[in-house]
Amino acid sequence: MAGAYDDRDGWIWMDGAMLPWRDARVHVLTHALHYASSVFEGERCYNGKIFKGREHSARLLKSGELLDMVIPYTVDQIEEAKYAMLKANGWTDAYVRAVAWRGSGEDMGVSAKRNPVRMAVAGWEWGAYYGDAKMKGAKLDISKWKRPSPETIPVAAKAAGLYMICTMSKHAAEAKGCSDALFMDYRGYVAEATGANIFFVKGGEVHTPLADCFLNGLTRQTVIGMLRAKGITVHERHILPEELESFEQCWLTGTAAEVTPVGEIGPYTFEVGALTRDIATDYEKLVRA
Repeated sequence: MAGAYDDRDGWIWMDGAMLPWRDARVHVLTHALHYASSVFEGERCYNGKIFKGREHSARLLKSGELLDMVIPYTVDQIEEAKYAMLKANGWTDAYVRAVAWRGSGEDMGVSAKRNPVRMAVAGWEWGAYYGDAKMKGAKLDISKWKRPSPETIPVAAKAAGLYMICTMSKHAAEAKGCSDALFMDYRGYVAEATGANIFFVKGGEVHTPLADCFLNGLTRQTVIGMLRAKGITVHERHILPEELESFEQCWLTGTAAEVTPVGEIGPYTFEVGALTRDIATDYEKLVRA
């Protein structure tokens, strides 16, 4: 599948009905377009099964609650919609995007209590998020923006508004020939990339930033569990930027990123070592089991 995302053949589930791709539209006065009242999930289907699908659906509902936006579907109904969309398009391996938002209604200001909450499930065939970085390691810029304090925004929600600085940071990174950008948090600690969590290796032990002001990714949680099952010590802690120089290996995790090695972050370099390759291979086996 190629071309603009609004002009393709296929089917999208929207508000309980399966629509031809080009007919899945919203009005220009949709509340979410003006006020970022939108939450979403990114998932991957492998061999006909969505990896941790129910967990993603539950998180979508929780994200809606955190934005004071009750999504009018259950986990079971969302799961049914996702698999119906995949079947309609004839896909067994695909990226799945579930999104819910405040639509057009009687309110067109900051308040939107009288506007309906709408939902859609789309998908597309998508390969490696970082291209050939899975072999040689991604190159990351260091963003000038910081992940915000939990006192300023519901950081546990997978909400559209939280990605504004991600888009700007990724554009700046790509202009420098990088694949992505690394954020520090509001306190100056290492946080995450624009759409992926980050891990480091030192002396055979793994260190990853404590997810206390950014999304605790489902892939992140899965990889931590895999490492501990192998008997590898994992430290979830605050990491200072000056520590980057001392780490030997690095990788990113996320539904889109899966497990992607990192070769460079700003002036710091990392080897694509045995542990990085092992966990990437093990994750690939797990999602396709």
